[in-house]
Amino acid sequence: AVLILYPNGYNMTDLKTPPFSSGEAAYASLIDALRSGDFAPGDRLREEDVAKRLNLSRTPVREALRRLENNGIVEHRPRIGAVIRKLSQTEVVELYEMRIVLERTAARMAAQHGSEAEFDALDDMNARILDAQNTPTLGAAINQDFHEALYRAARNRFLLTSAEAINNALILLGPTTYLDPDRILIVVSQHGEVTTALRQRDGDKAADAAESHLQTSLRYRLKGMSA
Repeated sequence: AVLILYPNGYNMTDLKTPPFSSGEAAYASLIDALRSGDFAPGDRLREEDVAKRLNLSRTPVREALRRLENNGIVEHRPRIGAVIRKLSQTEVVELYEMRIVLERTAARMAAQHGSEAEFDALDDMNARILDAQNTPTLGAAINQDFHEALYRAARNRFLLTSAEAINNALILLGPTTYLDPDRILIVVSQHGEVTTALRQRDGDKAADAAESHLQTSLRYRLKGMSA
């Protein structure tokens, strides 16, 4: 099952990394382009344009677009073709509601099962987010890695699988909120509260810190949508 997509196209539940088919490679490249902001919600994805941009033939691109459509990332519109979905405000709220449920669970379980080395890695990623203040897209990518690592530290494959649709949908949120410098400082501070609770092995405190962090993220998202 695909869960949270890494920059190289792999996912959290992969235990092995078998060679990609051309269709899988095209899919991974499109996911990378979505995550980096090369393609944005509302953009039309014409096969020939995408193939030229990714330096691939149209057949694997067609396969990748079908997969994106099956995953709810792309929708097919009559007389237009494949278009990257835009989430409504209601969908964004619903997405965060479910994300909060899952990440509260992940934080609580990580406090119980996570290793000190994993907590060190979380702190290191948090420091790199702060260092990337002048490159918001890089900071946002490291932030995704931070949350992926939190899920991994929970040590529950069923939790990972349950997060599949939620984390695919995160791609549809659009431009990062990290364009606001104050936002990065808040993120780093709230991440620190999560990792502090993890090191204290306080599951309830970690869960509360994770929820507070995502509630703040939701507020920024809604603010951006109404601007």
